[in-house]
Amino acid sequence: MSTSLLYLIKRTELAVRARLEELLKPAGITALQYTALTVLERHDGISAAQLARDSFVTAQSMADMIRALESRDLIHREPNPANRRERLVLLTAPGRRLLAEYAEPARRLEERMVADLSAEEVGALREALVRTWRSLS
Repeated sequence: MSTSLLYLIKRTELAVRARLEELLKPAGITALQYTALTVLERHDGISAAQLARDSFVTAQSMADMIRALESRDLIHREPNPANRRERLVLLTAPGRRLLAEYAEPARRLEERMVADLSAEEVGALREALVRTWRSLS
């Protein structure tokens, strides 16, 4: 009997998170906080609700994370001109510097993860993961 794909994906996710936590320890941020910062790097100025969805955390977890990242001056919030009740989350200059500092180590971690795969296998893995995600979305 072969190992369940659900199990293999979860085991891989946990291994990636553990390595990312080790990598980010000197910065004093968690893998989940790093994920949120990378989301903002791609989509700066989004709502906390959207940031939570794109970062794979609950709204309550994101509220706590925003407070922590804001206290470190890695992000800031400002009113949404299109909706006065909503505040947008934006990266600060220190947040951008932290992401720049960890871009290369994160890239090396990804390379390590796929080191035993050919370029074609990496492409196929990427495509398969995108398609499986779409099937569940």
